[in-house]
Amino acid sequence: MEQDLASLAAAVAELKAGVAATNGTFSETFYFLTIPLMVLIHVGFLAYEMGASRSKNALASGIKNILAFAMIVPFFYFIGWWIYWAFPTGLSGSMGAMEISGFDYATAIAAPWSEYMGPNLDDRSSGVFFGAFVLFAATTASILSGALIERIKLTGFVVLAIVLGAFVWILAAAWGWHADGWLVTKWGYHDFGAAGVVHMIAGFFTLGVLLNLGPRIGKFNADGSANHIAGHSMPMTLIGLMLIIAGFWGFLMGCVIVPGEAWSWSSSIEASIYGTPMTISGMTFNTLMGFAGGIIGAWMMTRDPFWMMSGALGGIISCAAGIDLWYPPMAFAIGFVGACAMPFVASFLERRGIDDAVGAFAVHGFLGFWGVMAVGIAAQGYPAMFGADVVETSFMGQLVGAVVMAVLGFAPGYVVSFILKVTGQLRVPAEAEVLGLDKVKVPATAYPESLHPSVSPAE
Repeated sequence: MEQDLASLAAAVAELKAGVAATNGTFSETFYFLTIPLMVLIHVGFLAYEMGASRSKNALASGIKNILAFAMIVPFFYFIGWWIYWAFPTGLSGSMGAMEISGFDYATAIAAPWSEYMGPNLDDRSSGVFFGAFVLFAATTASILSGALIERIKLTGFVVLAIVLGAFVWILAAAWGWHADGWLVTKWGYHDFGAAGVVHMIAGFFTLGVLLNLGPRIGKFNADGSANHIAGHSMPMTLIGLMLIIAGFWGFLMGCVIVPGEAWSWSSSIEASIYGTPMTISGMTFNTLMGFAGGIIGAWMMTRDPFWMMSGALGGIISCAAGIDLWYPPMAFAIGFVGACAMPFVASFLERRGIDDAVGAFAVHGFLGFWGVMAVGIAAQGYPAMFGADVVETSFMGQLVGAVVMAVLGFAPGYVVSFILKVTGQLRVPAEAEVLGLDKVKVPATAYPESLHPSVSPAE
């Protein structure tokens, strides 16, 4: 009898080990797949920004986007990932209630010399989590990039992209997108899909830069009226925006904690980054409904294909903070309302002499704010964290979070770009801008056939 019980216990232990290994492999694969999907975001931004540029600037716009991505990766490895784990409770670097934050914890798991920051057979989660967060960081730089096309210096842009992606954004994520984040534990801030910690931060950072960068030559007339400067390929821009939408599924996947052995909460169901329960099924309903509402709203307001596709992105951003919570028709309504307002925000900035070439602030900054506040308006009382007797979401908590994101984004964007402006590293010379950045900065030609006269068949 004892021998049979021992055999049964051994079989159960072996079964549990097999289940744990399967769960670990699934979790690892899940986050690994978010990375190539999020790379599609950058494929989309690449096409979107090159298409929105005039042909004389197409390659220069693409180069700065690609280079910013590459530069963020090592900076995020050496410092950005450490910041996320070090500062959730504030700049003191103390440990929070979940005991997954603070200087000591960050140094143990995220310092470059840590055993978790390289190949380690006992660690199946750090690398893929790191990879997903790097792609979030690169997304903030791509949001910045489009607004500044055709007149920013490459060196100045790379500095701004590194500051935003490897320092500013990840600090916002530590405060509002971490189970120990002070905005979460003290104010009940809820931002599942990063409407505030990614989109607001990048949008308000961009606004600060635009104030110092100034408009493109020829954008405004002497009386202050604006001229439309069309990109050279609307089809490329529309395809790029659709690719961003495709990549957004990876972005939202990276916001999910899937059941696995690498973390202590929610062993049987998916969870938000705060440990609160959600399902990928619900997220799918709401993503598609927000997408549809955004397209319809923007199309009704403008009849412009550019704003229509921007509305698709804007509709999802509008729903993002509460995309784990909404009833699908509510997601449609929130996306619709946000996209209807979006082009008017862009026009408001333009009337004040701000040249946001692709409407980045309207799409990301304003709609990120709308998305955060929508949770405060329509999802009050939801538990903000995993566990019992926890703080709940509220209008005031979301408002505090939104104000923090706006200031944390705008202030460094303005200050760093002002320093670059004073030192002559922000904007290209007027002569280069008029001639075209491809001509003076890129040893290649986007459309070489246009340089030669066509030859008729008779010749």
